[in-house]
Amino acid sequence: MRVELIWIETIQHRLPRYCHSQPSAHEQFFLAPRTNSTAAADPPVSTVYNSLMSLTEQIQKDIVTAMKAKEEARLSTLRMVKSALHLRQVEKMAPLDEKESQAVLATLIKQRKESVEQFTKGGRQEMADREAAEIVVIESYLPKAAGEAEIVAGVKASIAEMGSPTRKEMGTVMKNAMARFNDAGMRVEGKMVSEIVKRELSGK
Repeated sequence: MRVELIWIETIQHRLPRYCHSQPSAHEQFFLAPRTNSTAAADPPVSTVYNSLMSLTEQIQKDIVTAMKAKEEARLSTLRMVKSALHLRQVEKMAPLDEKESQAVLATLIKQRKESVEQFTKGGRQEMADREAAEIVVIESYLPKAAGEAEIVAGVKASIAEMGSPTRKEMGTVMKNAMARFNDAGMRVEGKMVSEIVKRELSGK
């Protein structure tokens, strides 16, 4: 009973998933067979992220690729990401820029990491593995996460700018450090930043 409650609570706090059984009109266009029999064969599909495309364009392109390759798990994840981005755009009532799109993906990753932890504790390893696999797909569309050394350097720089903050000002240090990482386009784990801030302020 407890495991089922964990599962229900996990699903309730997450953005809705949209796993359409039928391709959209846009997808159907790209999946339609060629009528010209003399057309050259399609070139190999690259899996490298194209920085010249917007995040939404890249995901739409990869949805078509996943459909052609019949990669159901990847297709389901990409459609969910596309729907989450669309939902955020509707809420904003304007197109998302790259930072806003990346923020949506970062939220999806955070939600899935929480789900992995809950499913693992509840003994539902299959569900935990599924969430972990989704994380891998989503992370491929984000900049590489900053390492501990980079985070430590950023936290120390934020502390230096403030002079000599104490542990009572941890919240302010955390806020300034996260703003610094965001301005630099660095992807960081909030939990790791918090732990490093605590460590750097220990004894102050």
